[in-house]
Amino acid sequence: MTEFLTRPLRLVAFLTWFAGQIALSARDVLADVLTPGSSATPRLVHLQLVDGTGASAAALGALITMTPGTLTLGVVDGQDALLVHSMYHPDDAAALDDLHDLQGRLLGALGRKRVTA
Repeated sequence: MTEFLTRPLRLVAFLTWFAGQIALSARDVLADVLTPGSSATPRLVHLQLVDGTGASAAALGALITMTPGTLTLGVVDGQDALLVHSMYHPDDAAALDDLHDLQGRLLGALGRKRVTA
């Protein structure tokens, strides 16, 4: 019962955090566009999905795509993973750390098992 009652607060907290992440990512992209040269380090990573439901995978993919500098390219067949393009992470580990954090926070906001990377 408590989990049901706290869900709206968890969703508001998650959406507030995510809005901040969008602002930070937009700042990074804007700085790259407005300065000479490029600080982009494009890469593709496989994000293993913790929750195998289609709804949470779709929500996670949409949130990743809404964040400037990242794009969900699709679902990797037979692996329960998303293929994600990232523009500004220095290496694969940093990209996956941020994506796992997003996935964990989303699952926590939805009341599902929150898993850390």
